Amino acid sequence: MKLLSRPSAPSPARSDGVQPGFGGPMLGRRTLLGLSAALIASGPASARAATPSRSSGGHASWIPSADLIRELPRLMRIAGVPGVAIAVVDDRKLAWSGAFGVRNILTRDPVREDTLFEAASMTKPVFAYVVMRLADEKRLDLDTPLVAYRRPENLGNDPNLERITARHVLEHSSGLPNWASAPLVTSAPPGSRYTYSGEAFIWLQLVVEKIMGAGLGSVMHDKLFVPAGMSHSSFGWDETIARSAVFGHSEPPEGEEKLPAQPTRELGDRLLPVASKWDKPIASWTFEDSVAAMRETAPETPPSTHDLMVNSAGGLLMTASDYAKFMLLMMDRRTHAAWEISEAARQEMLTPRLDVRGRDISRGLGWELEQSPAGPMFQHSGSNYGIFKTLGVGDARNGRAIVIFTNATNGNALAARIVREAAGIDRLKSLI
Repeated sequence: MKLLSRPSAPSPARSDGVQPGFGGPMLGRRTLLGLSAALIASGPASARAATPSRSSGGHASWIPSADLIRELPRLMRIAGVPGVAIAVVDDRKLAWSGAFGVRNILTRDPVREDTLFEAASMTKPVFAYVVMRLADEKRLDLDTPLVAYRRPENLGNDPNLERITARHVLEHSSGLPNWASAPLVTSAPPGSRYTYSGEAFIWLQLVVEKIMGAGLGSVMHDKLFVPAGMSHSSFGWDETIARSAVFGHSEPPEGEEKLPAQPTRELGDRLLPVASKWDKPIASWTFEDSVAAMRETAPETPPSTHDLMVNSAGGLLMTASDYAKFMLLMMDRRTHAAWEISEAARQEMLTPRLDVRGRDISRGLGWELEQSPAGPMFQHSGSNYGIFKTLGVGDARNGRAIVIFTNATNGNALAARIVREAAGIDRLKSLI
């Protein structure tokens, strides 16, 4: 059975770590009027499965209520969010998904079940899972310094760099900055405090590529996407992805309908001729391939790590349903497929290891963790260029999760409202 519902200047960092607060800009009046018409004209959004008030396990379901689905177009207009995709895990299975609104306010193309969003920093837990697989396979030791595997060219003169391990990276205690143009140095000894870092994830990406002898996208495809049935997930860019991916939206001048710069799309389109010339899809590129292609297409601009197309810190393009399939792997379950990480590794990912000072939350390996009134939760959010906002919240003990992907600056406010209405949880503290 399907529920039917009528859908209703970028920041410089690709994945900026700390998202803006809830009071972000909204689309202009003329844009909102056009969006309202588009939400109606685009027809019903797909929404799978019924909406029970309680799961068969006896706990409250996080599947959005019929009232919330009816209200969603209005909430989207208020927040200035043209497109949203939602997926819900209930009773340890993908139980519901919905697609609402439009990919692009100018073309009015509707968001569909197979529409791709930028997962932004929600890429990090997905990458962390594959790192844990490699640790289970004894290919990588979480506590061996990364320099023993690979030493990046951009390291500065800092003895702390010799001590950084994969564990430090995954729990965000490496001491490295989020992004940097200068040689990398630490701001604190590894393991001493919370320091959110995309640069650290890129270093670990280099280590994984060295160990596996393949690009990150190929490793993720073989180790996770294929066995987990995540058929709409990629680190690449091609014409099919370009047709399926949403456009990001910010606040245009009053009375105008225009899109901000689309950095991922523009970079992908710029690199496609190189991929064709090399006869090598972008999704299979190594770090060295990406740097070489960026230098070839823009020799006057030094390549930067945060703008890499194949990027373990924030480069994943995927559907909300695929992310929900990933979150399924984190649930307490009696049985696991042979390819999944070990139970000990799963527990490590969900065990608080590092408190985030002043925020009453902690970090596991890849995940942000919170002891909420409803019990322990694992979660992550993301922001790419300030125009793609994402949020995922999971309850491993009760086998529940909700994923919200949006394509606008104020998407985090809408995502927080959806989680509050569907799960009864306030997401006030978790905006990283």
